[in-house]
Amino acid sequence: MSIQINLNPIGREEIHRLEAALLIGTLLRPEVLQLLKDPAERLTWVDSLAVAAGAIARERAKMTIPRIAEELGRTEATIRNHLAGKTKAGQLVRQTLQKFIKEGVKLEIAIPTITLEEIDEMKKELEQLKSKLAEEEKTRIELENKLKNIKEELKKILEKLT
Repeated sequence: MSIQINLNPIGREEIHRLEAALLIGTLLRPEVLQLLKDPAERLTWVDSLAVAAGAIARERAKMTIPRIAEELGRTEATIRNHLAGKTKAGQLVRQTLQKFIKEGVKLEIAIPTITLEEIDEMKKELEQLKSKLAEEEKTRIELENKLKNIKEELKKILEKLT
């Protein structure tokens, strides 16, 4: 599926498309994926990247900093910092924009493929694991029964001793 992304948006819809493309393009970068591995920082990073993408998309649409700040619900200082590249999020999103300018907007998500041979191999492995599990279950039941018998014998011995 292909969606046209205008790098100089006019109107809400084009701004939102560019904003989304910048955010997704930045999130899919290897160094950003590495940063997002830390669960404690993940939400902060995604929020910062979203604000930076929104600010840069609106800047490209020739909006003023006060208007961008109002729309995104952030201070003008925060917006200026993102736009000037003083924040890591602003730098990363700006790099994504530069890539889009050079190469065009291409968001590629690699979907791993599995061959039929691999599926067959997985099925065999699954059957083997099921078989081992059944054997282990049988062994467990046998051991539980032996333990029960031992407990009964011990109980009888204790009764004789008292």
